[in-house]
Amino acid sequence: MSQQKRASKAKTADSTGASKEPKTVYEDALHTYYLTRPFDRAYEGHGLDGMSAVDKQGWITQQSAQPGVIEELSKKTQKEILKQVSDLGIPVRRAHIKPTPDQWGKDKHGRNIGDYTLEERNVRFTKQSKLRKLTSASDRFRNRRDLVLSGLVDGNTGEPFTLEDGAVEKERVRRKEMAALKDDLYGEKRNSYSMDPDWDDVVPIPQSEPEGALAAISYPEDYAESMSYLRAVMAAQEYSPRCLKLTEDIIFMNPAHYTVWLYRFSIVQALKISILEELAWLNNVALEHLKNYQIWHHRQLLIDHYYPSIADAPDDIKILANSERDFLMQMFAEDAKNYHVWSYRQYIVHKLSMWDQVELQSIEGMIDEDVRNNSAWSHRFFLVFSNPSYATEDSHSTEHDPKVPAEIIDREIRYAQEKIKLAPQNQSPWNYLRGVLVKGGRKLGSVKGYVEEYVKDLGEESEAVRSSHALDQLADTYKEAGDKEKADLCLRRLGEKWDRIRQGYWEYRRQTLEV
Repeated sequence: MSQQKRASKAKTADSTGASKEPKTVYEDALHTYYLTRPFDRAYEGHGLDGMSAVDKQGWITQQSAQPGVIEELSKKTQKEILKQVSDLGIPVRRAHIKPTPDQWGKDKHGRNIGDYTLEERNVRFTKQSKLRKLTSASDRFRNRRDLVLSGLVDGNTGEPFTLEDGAVEKERVRRKEMAALKDDLYGEKRNSYSMDPDWDDVVPIPQSEPEGALAAISYPEDYAESMSYLRAVMAAQEYSPRCLKLTEDIIFMNPAHYTVWLYRFSIVQALKISILEELAWLNNVALEHLKNYQIWHHRQLLIDHYYPSIADAPDDIKILANSERDFLMQMFAEDAKNYHVWSYRQYIVHKLSMWDQVELQSIEGMIDEDVRNNSAWSHRFFLVFSNPSYATEDSHSTEHDPKVPAEIIDREIRYAQEKIKLAPQNQSPWNYLRGVLVKGGRKLGSVKGYVEEYVKDLGEESEAVRSSHALDQLADTYKEAGDKEKADLCLRRLGEKWDRIRQGYWEYRRQTLEV
């Protein structure tokens, strides 16, 4: 090689910056680009006029040797240029497009892949290669299973196509790996149903939104996909274990979905699933979603469905009653005034005839724990005055029931009075006391002496009122007895001092005394 050519090569190496070690994907691609086009860096740095004679000649030769250019030259010129290419060490195969920093796109975090280190690129390439292999294996599984489902015969063996033992489970694992890789590489989320081979036979029915809808609902991807599978199996009237699991998943995402609950109950009926097992599952759901109505409607459907099978077995009914009571107490430990739970408690008392001392003691315990729990007071009233063993059927809560024994009325009066002493300003036992008197057909005046214990020297300077509710009841007691003057005094003092926030109401009550 001549001295001039050796000098040219040395100079080219310096001008391309070949000694700089690339650290990123973009730098590596740029490095490779300049290695295949050794005179471009000098051209970009100095322009044609600023290049040395050797580099200028090299760049012209490099450009002339490009595909689409060299073919237009004469054969003799082509040979000369190719000889110069060889002498200058210009690679025959060259990159024709200069890389840009963003040509590889971005990863799921929005980071340019061109900014990846070479080690990060290699890790990403390894994952992509693994995903391609898994996808290929999954495609083979699908094709094989389609042959199995078609009932076709293998031409080589003369036997119907079959799947290897464990093939479905292997595919399930494979799809989980694929889903994880797609999420890791591209941020693509895949619901378990689309990745589960057990659901490959179901064609999902997506949500249909009117064209140009002003407020189309934007569902989370996993919920929207699960619902699309639910529509499909409901349309096909399928009642199977996989559908039961589907309802469980949707309920986990949206426990207020009424239609899903109804479909789940239909599945329970069709598959003859153990009601006690379903109740055990429902217990956990209820504890997770305290304020959900659909849970309690589903529970009531289950009990209605199960009850005929134990109607003639008192011991089984007792076991179920105790179990339900225990669970309800768990719920009340979370929220002692949960309306849905109290409504269900009335239902279950009726259904299982839980008019016993155990239920009454359970309620007494809740009132002892919180004497202001009006829900517990209401349930006690229901329990005492709806008991079919002595109460009139369908007797209204605000009407006299002559069938209720006097000793029960006396007991409940004493109970209310005992609780009033604990917290005289608590309205719940005062209301309960009034209700008991109505049920017993007794006048308010029958407890006048007790009520007056909470009101002293009314209208005097030494006036003392321990309970505004007592003063309110005294007003009605005096009105009942025809003493409007004392009734008016009670109402006036309530508005003036003891319950001024409702002064307008007490003035209205005073006016009604004249009617």
